[in-house]
Amino acid sequence: MTRVFFATDIHGSEKCFGKFLNAWKFYNSTVLVLGGDLTGKIIVPIVDGGSNRLTCTFQGVTYDLHSEDEVQAFEKKLRFSGYYPFRTTRSELEDLNANKEKLDELFSRLMCDSLKRWISRAEEKLKPVNVKFFVTGGNDDKYEIEPILKSSDYVTDAEGEVVSLDDQHEMISSGYSNITPWACPRDISEEDLEAKIVKMADRVQNMQTCIFNLHCPPYGSGLDTAPELDKELKPVFKSGQLNQIPVGSKAVLNSIQKYQPLLGLHGHIHESKGETSIGRTVCLNPGSEYSEGVLRGVVLDLNKTGVKSWQFTSG
Repeated sequence: MTRVFFATDIHGSEKCFGKFLNAWKFYNSTVLVLGGDLTGKIIVPIVDGGSNRLTCTFQGVTYDLHSEDEVQAFEKKLRFSGYYPFRTTRSELEDLNANKEKLDELFSRLMCDSLKRWISRAEEKLKPVNVKFFVTGGNDDKYEIEPILKSSDYVTDAEGEVVSLDDQHEMISSGYSNITPWACPRDISEEDLEAKIVKMADRVQNMQTCIFNLHCPPYGSGLDTAPELDKELKPVFKSGQLNQIPVGSKAVLNSIQKYQPLLGLHGHIHESKGETSIGRTVCLNPGSEYSEGVLRGVVLDLNKTGVKSWQFTSG
């Protein structure tokens, strides 16, 4: 039997990533799979105000930090929740806010530095105990992360690949998504997404025991329900209620219906934790609460004949 722990959508949260690295021991798993959307979204400036005083306005509250210990503790708090702290001066911050190109370059540098630390920690923790670690980016993740994921001699960047979890189970993986309202880096057309899936699926040796690790859930599966947004990206209400609609991928749905793999592992829609079956394929979305430092996941026990058991986790 092979025990797999799957989690996704941690969006830069170092607290969730630390929990993920320890999950193998807690759940006695030999394979870790981290789905897409690895990186954070926001830089939080910590501004030098002089006289050994730094200030930071975060979530509407201004914090005064008077010592290095206070600053480091606050930076740790930010990283735990998925933000990128950046020490700066008032003049530098004004320059960054006036220059989008410089701001984008800074974000990419902070994002990549954080991910490099993560990969290094994963190698240090998992290599000595021979726990396999497979990872992909997600539609929110910039392409700059690819060289970092591919640089490791232990962590496997599974994007676009057919990998073996054990002697019986193959897995295909993609962090791409159908088009979203936010025009994310890896949003692509349904046609292009289906072509990516088909290219991998056609190389699978045994579809009966294959896992589809696809960031975007299948359309209309119940794993893809999210609030409807108007053209201004504001929630749509009908009869006084927030209108919920399916936002998943028809390409993912069509591929699962066509190939009928053993499992579908998905994420992307944080609020749509759940499970469903499409034909013989069990599809799972553990959801995400990364901003609260809560790691949601699913533990899977695989044997030669299929899935012996699975269980959602949260902690």
